[in-house]
Amino acid sequence: MSLAQQSPARGARQKAVSSALYAAVVAVLLGVAAAAASSLLDGVNAVNAANEVLGRMDHRKGAQPENGGDGKSEASGSPFLEGQTVTIAGAALQQRVGAAVQKAGGNVLSTQIDLQGPNAAQGFVGLSTNFEIPQPALQPLLYDLEAGMPYLFIDSLAIQTPQAAGEAEGAKMRVQIGVSGKWQAAK
Repeated sequence: MSLAQQSPARGARQKAVSSALYAAVVAVLLGVAAAAASSLLDGVNAVNAANEVLGRMDHRKGAQPENGGDGKSEASGSPFLEGQTVTIAGAALQQRVGAAVQKAGGNVLSTQIDLQGPNAAQGFVGLSTNFEIPQPALQPLLYDLEAGMPYLFIDSLAIQTPQAAGEAEGAKMRVQIGVSGKWQAAK
């Protein structure tokens, strides 16, 4: 065989190998592009699903009643006890706690406002309240006080259950609670 005869056959083989190699590179690049597009589509779907869940949560949050579940009150207003003086703020705290106890089905026995307590220098007003309440109503009351406005803090809690063994299940417990809130002068 002469050199002239090998050259066209060798050139045809090189073209075939080059074409096959080119086709393989194009196929790999198409595969990479398809994988990237699939990954991007998965990301978009995940974001859409997260937005849908967030939308449902926002919708539920707006539909759920706060402060005890009666649907009448919402956590709105100032987070501070407001009043021109600290005494008025103490009276507002007393009114807020008394209303919450009555709403929960309890009876206020006594209250004492503490305007000179250990946290008074930081602007906190304290209240000690004694009341009677049915046992099932205590947890909703505590939630109402802590989750509502103004922001209130349960500083102490003492519970005395009925002493008589034969008392009805609906007997009321005696509760002493210490509550505080931060005072801010009304503007």
